[in-house]
Amino acid sequence: MNIRQNRLKVISSILNAQIINSQDALQQALKAEGISVTQATLSRDLKVLKVVKTALPDGTYKYVLPNSLPPANEKVTGISNEVARGAVLEIGFSGQFAVVKTRPGYASAVAYDIDLRGEEYILGTIAGDDTILVIPHEQFSRETIQAFLKGLW
Repeated sequence: MNIRQNRLKVISSILNAQIINSQDALQQALKAEGISVTQATLSRDLKVLKVVKTALPDGTYKYVLPNSLPPANEKVTGISNEVARGAVLEIGFSGQFAVVKTRPGYASAVAYDIDLRGEEYILGTIAGDDTILVIPHEQFSRETIQAFLKGLW
């Protein structure tokens, strides 16, 4: 097994055994296992493993491996309605694109929720720390997308 494969195996093991909510926390856990890794390498490893950050019931976050996610036929949300109501600050538009402003750190979970619940309306989202770009399917008007987004929470 090469170094990268071993590191990916250890990362998977850590994420299955612990609640890890940041790359820094994961770097520290890897260090405790005797593996030193840069943030850039760790970021690439998380992408290769298709790790997602999901909200926990208490409003905190956890990195989750795809095999830890519920089956696709189960309807899940990235964030609870109560947490989302407090996290989403405003919804604006530039042409057909919606921009959702959130409290810092919540954009990823809210975007995940939009993607899961908006398959009919939304082509995709791009999330930063506190801002989400929502790209709707062409056939839907701004008003329809706005009503959909406001109706989520």
